[in-house]
Amino acid sequence: MNFHEVRFPASLSFGSIGGPERRTDVVTLANGFEERNTPWAHSRRRYDAGLGLRSLDDIEVLIAFFEARRGQMHGFRWKDWSDFKSARATADVAFDDQVVGTGDGSTMTFQLCKTYRSGSFSYQRPISKPVIGSVHIGIDQDELRADVDFTLDEALGQVTFSHPPGEGRTIVAGFEFDVPVRFDTDRIQTSVASFQAGDVPNVPVVEVRV
Repeated sequence: MNFHEVRFPASLSFGSIGGPERRTDVVTLANGFEERNTPWAHSRRRYDAGLGLRSLDDIEVLIAFFEARRGQMHGFRWKDWSDFKSARATADVAFDDQVVGTGDGSTMTFQLCKTYRSGSFSYQRPISKPVIGSVHIGIDQDELRADVDFTLDEALGQVTFSHPPGEGRTIVAGFEFDVPVRFDTDRIQTSVASFQAGDVPNVPVVEVRV
């Protein structure tokens, strides 16, 4: 797909609003009960980058970034300040933050993921855009060495071990990550007068599958 491995300026995404979106089909039956179904296995995130703009220089950076991506043509990385690491919001990343798989003695490649839990229910989100240099991998209670015990595909979020983890062994990981997104518009309308009056442009951004 058309994707540029470059991050939208984090200083501009700070202050933006957005979050996960689900698609649920709801059918109300004649007896008043409902049937609910979803065609999406994973949520999709949307953001408004316009709210992070604070100066005319920010608008200039935004326009340059937009033009370099050719509008909606090319995807890019986005830092979601409310959800960008494997650890809790107030904790530092550790190699055993998340369980990403269980060894079977033959599988060598595992997908990074983050699990969201609420009570007895959980959702496992694939992580495809880890931040370079932030990924720590372990097996059981032992942290491994990057480029010696494993290699990482930063464009897909896949970890490949030099030797397959033994059967029943737990693969754990800690990392920061970006969201793969694109602009959800081919037009950005700006006005210096409006911006100085506090009216920021609407710059929709939407997550893409990679």
